[in-house]
Amino acid sequence: MRIDGHQHFWTTQRDDYGWLTPDLALLYRDFGPDDLQPLLDHAGVDQTVLVQAAATTDETRYLLGIAEHHPIVAGVVGWVDMDAPDAAVKTLDDFAHHSKFVGIRPMIQEIEDSAWIDRPELGIVLNALIEMDVCFDALVRSAHLPYLLSCLNRHPELRVVIDHGAKPNIAAGEWQPWADGIAAIAEQTSAYCKISGLITEASDKQTYGDTTRYYDHLLEVFGPERLIWGSDWPVLNLAGDYDGWHDASIAMLETLTEQDRDNVLGRNAINFYKLKTQENKRA
Repeated sequence: MRIDGHQHFWTTQRDDYGWLTPDLALLYRDFGPDDLQPLLDHAGVDQTVLVQAAATTDETRYLLGIAEHHPIVAGVVGWVDMDAPDAAVKTLDDFAHHSKFVGIRPMIQEIEDSAWIDRPELGIVLNALIEMDVCFDALVRSAHLPYLLSCLNRHPELRVVIDHGAKPNIAAGEWQPWADGIAAIAEQTSAYCKISGLITEASDKQTYGDTTRYYDHLLEVFGPERLIWGSDWPVLNLAGDYDGWHDASIAMLETLTEQDRDNVLGRNAINFYKLKTQENKRA
């Protein structure tokens, strides 16, 4: 099985995508399963993990509705308002009844307070995630990593994956503090990490090859057992295309054993999110 561990759908008619404006011409249109299916077919990808792109529960319900009718979606990562912990836990309980609901993602990179994730009051929601066996996608940058590490040390049983390798500023050549920050999380916690979204952190003069140094570091610190490949499509279109990123990723993985490649390209996503994949259903 090949799994795209991170992609999005949206429609511009919805009013909850505040970041999606006409100046983002390549993204300012509807993207849905019919747009993605031929890309998956060409790349040999079987199913996907559909991730929230709006900080609303209405969008999560919209995504779950898509998942109900489209087998290519193996799981949905949604959103709850963690700043209202009691309400968030009730919403989680509601979402958890859906067979394809697998996790939540607060949009930490958009929150002004870099230490937000380390607030003790969020523990109510994080503990509920542990009890419900629901995953947590951490959308963070370098500045958030020390606070994320502190949070994870208090909640070691939380199943966490860091999105987009913590989004190093490749365009500016950032290495530190990103490299040490992500290494500390890899070494001190059981978190997974997605190799997705890296090319959109590069400049328009850089290529897929400029992401290799960052991928190599992630592979070194997390190992192939805790890396998950994802496209970040259609945001990917800002800097590349599905085939290009897929092919570049395959090239970066060529030094791995076949089993390790299989882990990064699918098995790790299945195991981390506990996906009920089509393959599992046939078994």
